[in-house]
Amino acid sequence: LRATDPALDWLRTQLAAIKHVKRLRIHSRLPIVIPARITDELVARFDQSRLQILLVNHINHANEVDEAFCLAMKKLRHVGVTLLNQSVLLRGVNDNARTLANLSNALFDVGVMPYYLHVLDKVQGAAHFMVTDDEARQIMRELLTLVSGYMVPRLAREIGGEPSKTPLDLQLRQC
Repeated sequence: LRATDPALDWLRTQLAAIKHVKRLRIHSRLPIVIPARITDELVARFDQSRLQILLVNHINHANEVDEAFCLAMKKLRHVGVTLLNQSVLLRGVNDNARTLANLSNALFDVGVMPYYLHVLDKVQGAAHFMVTDDEARQIMRELLTLVSGYMVPRLAREIGGEPSKTPLDLQLRQC
């Protein structure tokens, strides 16, 4: 979404010309940081596409969800854009079930499905945000007691070289 509308149009048109491509998935924090990016013109362009548009927001805390974001999501929902969210589990920010339940509720209330909760990648300078896999699983077990199952994001980790995210929540019941 940082690209201009004409640049997004070009990309969307190129992808739509490939017959077997059915969906365009966009990941972005812009709708939460600059909700004004979701203009009526952008929404109309998404509406005109033969591709199914999916927007994966990157929101980590319910305090980020404000009225402007809600309005932007309403515009996108109105034209059939699928709205998802992925969060990163961050110590001291959202590392408890109540905070995550609040986030799931805030998102779902505006039509955004909580999709992924990532365990933080081991990157330099971020160790103080790290939550262990065992802690993450415990938080997820608690979250399951606070919200309906469809509002519980998938706990996952990105592992270099793997073709997709590695689910960690499959092991929730084993602990």
